[in-house]
Amino acid sequence: MTTAASPTAPVLEVHGLVKHFPVRRGFLQRTVGHVKAVDGVDLFLEAGKTLGLVGESGCGKSTVGRLLLKLMEPDAGRILYQGTDISLFDRRAMAPIRKDMQIIFQDPFGSLNPRMTVGQTIEEGLRILGIKPGPERTGRVEELLGLVGIDPSAADRYPHEFSGGQRQRVGVARALSVEPTFVVCDEPVSALDVSIQAQIINLLKDLGSRLGLSYLFISHDLNVVGYISDTVAVMYLGHIMETAPADDLFDQPLHPYTQALLEAVPVPDPDRRTERKVLGGDVPSPFNPPPGCKFQGRCPLVEARCREHEIPFFDAGQDHRVRCWKVMDGRDGLSPNGIPDRGE
Repeated sequence: MTTAASPTAPVLEVHGLVKHFPVRRGFLQRTVGHVKAVDGVDLFLEAGKTLGLVGESGCGKSTVGRLLLKLMEPDAGRILYQGTDISLFDRRAMAPIRKDMQIIFQDPFGSLNPRMTVGQTIEEGLRILGIKPGPERTGRVEELLGLVGIDPSAADRYPHEFSGGQRQRVGVARALSVEPTFVVCDEPVSALDVSIQAQIINLLKDLGSRLGLSYLFISHDLNVVGYISDTVAVMYLGHIMETAPADDLFDQPLHPYTQALLEAVPVPDPDRRTERKVLGGDVPSPFNPPPGCKFQGRCPLVEARCREHEIPFFDAGQDHRVRCWKVMDGRDGLSPNGIPDRGE
């Protein structure tokens, strides 16, 4: 099995990624607005590393994953995969790259074809891409099943004969069948029991290390993201609010939204009692998001400039970036784009 490219080279760079879905109403189905699912996302992923993308449900995480794989077409922005801009690639241009970019879906029950054996499911990508002749494909399927901890003799069984965790292992084997370098893990454990979640996370971590894989790991569970990720990006209402190395983000979260997410993480210690800060307010509608900071309606630090100006990413040092005026107060006399820092 091949491994990823040089560990020093970026496998993925994303600049200003945008995806708006039209909202149509009336008998003539006229477009009356757009749902701004992804609204200017920047990401960077080194080869052989894991980038965790975390946020509440509906913030646009899964849409980002599908855009990166060109399962959806972006409205704007650039996607550089191993230095090649694939943003405008059509289906034919993407064909040679498909084997390098795979996805593990969230639902292990709905993502497998119930009319195909697991062997046929894993073999399908090899057959469509013509990677190996028939006899070699059978051996490859058996190898992959063993790699993910399933007896190769189970290749002739159907998905309904497996548990949820076993089905997700089949999903992992299917994603790895064509020897990718980049894998989008779209909440791959959220539909599983906690004990099974740990098994799948450890499997992904082990395979990533052994095969040199680069992961985009999408989840709403900060504990899981912190365990598997090298870098974490926090997303809210289509925007990235903060990015940092995983240890730095957990030790010193800067954005109020990141702090609120960490406050909500359960502590598995009955003797440790802490008073949690409950995040108030409601998530704004992506159909009509507020100007300026998207978190303004729930932020305890909000002030006038937050409501007036679109906030860029500030460099807080040590690969730590944050989208917040207040956090950066005192670090520079002038904010980006020449907007004065007004303080309070």
